[in-house]
Amino acid sequence: MDIKINSVHFDADQKLIERIHKKLGKIGQFFDGIIGAEVFLRLENVQDDENKVVEIRLLVPGYDLFVKKQSKTFEEAVNKGVDSLNRQVTKHKEKLRKQ
Repeated sequence: MDIKINSVHFDADQKLIERIHKKLGKIGQFFDGIIGAEVFLRLENVQDDENKVVEIRLLVPGYDLFVKKQSKTFEEAVNKGVDSLNRQVTKHKEKLRKQ
């Protein structure tokens, strides 16, 4: 799976990039039809502590799965996003089996 990580207005550290690759690699084990993933890491200009935003687009043939999560840390937002994508991939697989 091809994973592209874009950090907007800052440089993501290597530990965060490796964590994202590891988490998204696990989704690839559940479903073979995943072409790739695009990850956007952004810092919102809000006064909240929860100003880290992670957007993940999973590229599946004929369909894209998308999730956007906001949290106090990028790691927490990535974990929430991957959990949500796992549910979406499971639902997508069930739809394909019924066809």
